[in-house]
Amino acid sequence: MIATMLFACKSASSTASTEAPTLSTKLDKSTQVALKGNWVLTNVSYPGSDYIKVNSFDLADSKCFIGSTWNFISNNNKGSMALTSPSCTAFSSPIVWSINNQGMFILKVLDAGIKAKKVRDGYLLKVAGITENSFQLIDNINVGGQTKDVTYQFQRAN
Repeated sequence: MIATMLFACKSASSTASTEAPTLSTKLDKSTQVALKGNWVLTNVSYPGSDYIKVNSFDLADSKCFIGSTWNFISNNNKGSMALTSPSCTAFSSPIVWSINNQGMFILKVLDAGIKAKKVRDGYLLKVAGITENSFQLIDNINVGGQTKDVTYQFQRAN
């Protein structure tokens, strides 16, 4: 079983701010307002999840994100996220986020005391399935030269 374990690599979702010159800088304010508030990441799914380990956002195994709490503030595009799984190392960080008019969610995980404009690396994910109480962020990974989707399912926190 261990011999068949594969590791997935990040692909286009990890991006530096100087890349992607065609990336729209116009924001989708109405979608951002729809995501305002507190959320819990309830599930991470992708093909081959029993055999492939995904390191999400260069922070931890994707399974460690299940149960994580996220806060999105739409008027200033700030927020926070915290990994709280008892079987994983705890982690929390301020974030800066936005959604452009192409439906891409732009995420920067910040270190304490570092301003967002100093953080060059971020993540691009597709926003999908937005309802009043749930939405998905879809990332791409490279598995053996093939692009696969990783879907992060969020539910609004009570």
